[in-house]
Amino acid sequence: MDIAFYFSPPDFEEDSLLDGHLGKKVVFSNGKNIDDWDESLGFVILGVNEDRGAINNEGCAYAPDIIRKHLYRLYSPAYFKVPILDLGNILEGESIEDSYYALSSVCSYLLKRNKIPIILGGSHDLTYAQYLAYESLEQVINLATVDRKFDMGEALMSPLNAETFLSKILLHQPNYLFNYANIGHQSYFVADDVLQLIDKLYFDFERLGQIKEDIKRCEPIIRNIDALSFDVSAIKRSDAPGTFNATPNGLNGEEACAICRYAGISDKVSSFGIYEYNPAADIEEQTAQLIAQMIWYFIEGVNQRKGDIPSDNNPNYLRYRVAVSNHAEDILFYKSIKSDRWWMKVPYPNAKANEYKRHHMVPCSYSDYTQACSDEIPDLWLRTFRKFL
Repeated sequence: MDIAFYFSPPDFEEDSLLDGHLGKKVVFSNGKNIDDWDESLGFVILGVNEDRGAINNEGCAYAPDIIRKHLYRLYSPAYFKVPILDLGNILEGESIEDSYYALSSVCSYLLKRNKIPIILGGSHDLTYAQYLAYESLEQVINLATVDRKFDMGEALMSPLNAETFLSKILLHQPNYLFNYANIGHQSYFVADDVLQLIDKLYFDFERLGQIKEDIKRCEPIIRNIDALSFDVSAIKRSDAPGTFNATPNGLNGEEACAICRYAGISDKVSSFGIYEYNPAADIEEQTAQLIAQMIWYFIEGVNQRKGDIPSDNNPNYLRYRVAVSNHAEDILFYKSIKSDRWWMKVPYPNAKANEYKRHHMVPCSYSDYTQACSDEIPDLWLRTFRKFL
């Protein structure tokens, strides 16, 4: 499959780069098929000039090239070993469905070749296409969004757009979503029935206040996901004015960068999309600069990956067996000697062994271990087990 015909070259002047700039490590495809490039190219940057699904934020289709301008002028440390390929921008299709198809096809193509797509949107409904890319892999996955609300829409049959795409993902058949998580929602933007539905489905969520209290709360959630979708409107207006949906409260710039680095160091995260940046709303391209730094931290995280996924016979992990009253089996915890990170093992029915084998080793925190030691089954263990049933 030749994916080059989906793209137009980015509007970026390569001769403006200095030695040491990240852009010096970028290979620009200029219409050349990806199969003709070195297999060592790990990151693939692609823009999507599509905003017909935007709500109150038309103009975000013009985001990719502004982000590139600031990203490629950041300096690249010597330990950035994973090279980057820039495919350019996916042109707006004749219909919005054409754009979804192009993005999902391109990402699927890249994922099958163990490349990490970094998607520069475009509106947040492109997350739907990012998710569909995994369908051809026939792999049950975990998805997380960073958003100030849950984009469920007011009715399940609402048209697909930036505020309804999550319900479309949940209803899509065949369904390959094992777990969904949202980070940074603000309670006054979320209806009670939506939050009850998310809880009933045993999905994960961390309120903005919880993240503000301790940013590390979201690390195990992010370590467990395959795809991350970041809505710029989750960041407060003073730090990221570059969207017409910005609000006074939200994540700050440092917290946004920390979340992106957590995604980078996770050995499971295989695609990253950032959406809803609108140059028309930006002040002195401040938001574009922040997004560039967020992507820099994601790339930095990937370069720091440790291959840190536990197994029963791996000597690089300490195993802890905790007995809990009125619970038939002990709960097994694993602690990495390399990184001090924690996992717990959640058993699944034998009949679903092939379908769920990627999900029985669940990233957790030390507090989950101490909760089990206090003779309580951790909430994360229960939610995961119930999803297996």
